Amino acid sequence: MSPSLLLITILVLSGFAYFVGVRRAFAVAGGPKNIKGLHSRPTYYGSLMVLWAAIPALILFGFWLTFEDTIITHLVVADLPAKFQDIPADKMSLVINDIKNLASGNIASTESANLKAAATHYSQLLALSHAALAVVVLSIAVMSIGGIWWRIRPGLRARNQVEHVVKVFMIVCSTLAIFTTVGIVLSVLFETLRFFTIVPITEFLFGLHWSPQIAIRADQAGSSGTFGAVPIFAGTLMISAIAMLVAVPI
Repeated sequence: MSPSLLLITILVLSGFAYFVGVRRAFAVAGGPKNIKGLHSRPTYYGSLMVLWAAIPALILFGFWLTFEDTIITHLVVADLPAKFQDIPADKMSLVINDIKNLASGNIASTESANLKAAATHYSQLLALSHAALAVVVLSIAVMSIGGIWWRIRPGLRARNQVEHVVKVFMIVCSTLAIFTTVGIVLSVLFETLRFFTIVPITEFLFGLHWSPQIAIRADQAGSSGTFGAVPIFAGTLMISAIAMLVAVPI
């Protein structure tokens, strides 16, 4: 089963778990007329079933796919003939790229019996990994659904548990947003400090020429450039003035 099809299966199974949870809540309450005896609304029991069906399965799904290619590539490289084991890292990356291209049916830069055998090995390991992923993930989802189904009782605090999971999710998202913002600021600050160690700040603020032709390598042409920002500021002001002359009267 491909990862995309497995993901769709998890989502469908989660939707099925919702209706199973709601029906189970009505059943333990003794029917729709007796839902006042439940601690939470029936929809919360269904939502709790969805969370237990989806979250563990999706976490394992994400971790598996994150490390799958690295592990399979390591196994394939370890199985290559001895002549491939001592080549430099940059050439090995090209070999790995050719193996993956051959495995996916694309054109590779070089084709040999060893690379074709490695591509076949890579495809076999990838298919085995996908099959194992499907079995493990679906088993966890089904067992989670069964465990929560068995725990559903009138006194189960389904609403509290669902709201706690949602609160934790919101805290994680807000924390990631904060760290992302801090990372962006630090990245810009670090690159700015690097830039001003090469280009004086007075040249940047008062320079009249902008030609950022700096070399990436020592042997590359255009190893120096001018970084006066006055033309950039003037160009920005000119474009803004022209835009205002058109926009303001209209």
